[in-house]
Amino acid sequence: MDDVTRRTLLAATAAGGLLTAATAAGAQTSEPIPQPQRPGHGGTDPGPRNLARDRQNPDLLVPPATDHGTLPNLRFSFSDSHVRQESGGWTRQITVRELGISKNIAGVNMRLNAGGVRELHWHKAAEWAYMLYGSARITAIDPQGRNFVDDVGVGDLWYFPSGVPHSIQGLNPDGCEFLLVFDDGDFDEDNTFLLSDWFKHTPNEVLSKNFGMPGSTFDHIPDPGELYIFAAPVPGSLDADKIAGATPVAQSFSHRMLAQQPIKTKSGTVRITDTSVFPASKTIAAALVEVEPGGMREMHWHPNTDEWQYYIDGQARMGVFAASGQARTFDFQAGDVGYVPFAMGHYIENTGTTTLRFLEIFKSSYYADVSLNQWLALTPPELVKAHLKLDAQALAGLHKEKFPVVPG
Repeated sequence: MDDVTRRTLLAATAAGGLLTAATAAGAQTSEPIPQPQRPGHGGTDPGPRNLARDRQNPDLLVPPATDHGTLPNLRFSFSDSHVRQESGGWTRQITVRELGISKNIAGVNMRLNAGGVRELHWHKAAEWAYMLYGSARITAIDPQGRNFVDDVGVGDLWYFPSGVPHSIQGLNPDGCEFLLVFDDGDFDEDNTFLLSDWFKHTPNEVLSKNFGMPGSTFDHIPDPGELYIFAAPVPGSLDADKIAGATPVAQSFSHRMLAQQPIKTKSGTVRITDTSVFPASKTIAAALVEVEPGGMREMHWHPNTDEWQYYIDGQARMGVFAASGQARTFDFQAGDVGYVPFAMGHYIENTGTTTLRFLEIFKSSYYADVSLNQWLALTPPELVKAHLKLDAQALAGLHKEKFPVVPG
């Protein structure tokens, strides 16, 4: 212990308390140190503690008085995930192992450098993707031997059904970053069917017979794991990669989500993408939600399946109601994943000073939600009054139309 630290501790002890490292760190800034207390409840936390985490999660440290019960964790950050680094980029994932409640959906965050290739492969699970940055070229064929190749940019989607072989490659000038969503919470990005892996584990005489080529043709297949995400030359034009004479797939595997006309309110927008506008996406439906500062994704629930969320920009808090007196509140920042189990009521509030953007994702062919406000407005007023003791003005203020984003 150095002299400065010793003098600091001695001075604090003489004053009647131990000045912890967390307190000392907070004292060097103008930002007050958050404490797990509210009037009449809780107390201070002398430490040890992680002040950065406490500041990021104020509604875990000091939950609203309305929180109650033992709801499981409904939040996990990609920043807490292991990063697998390869020659062509990196990848990290959130599956049921990281977020135990997420049985139906797993997510992968991947970065490909310019030219970086996600090796030709396929999965047991279907793959849905949202482009976060840059541009990429994607390729695939379907079981009928129909061909697909396209370039995608920020806000674009793709969907590859289970078993469909495909690839992804970063383009100029700086490759790409994207979110992958799989319709199985037990999915593991490390357990995909890789092209080089199969070749390496097949006898050369079998490869020779299959392709009608000498066995020596396959003497230099890379070892398993060498490729996966690997560096390669940036491809040329899209037209140059289209296969002459190939039949295109019947339904495009890509979709321009940002080109959709959004549902607009005074405080935000919602774009909904399911099979009604993206026919290929049979098992994943999604909504891109934008909420202005002070606004809120209204109190609602989903009557068909669980909700998996990915936060793109801004700050938010989500309150979840689980029936039987159970409710819990969570805080989110960019790169976080949230989860709402089937049919649980919830809201998502913009707690920052910039636009909040996040994805609502569902293992379903269609999007559906039920608005609390609309339900009450379309229920006989006297029945609502008997439940909530609302006056005539409040009853008249309920909305018969759905407003997915409401103002502060």
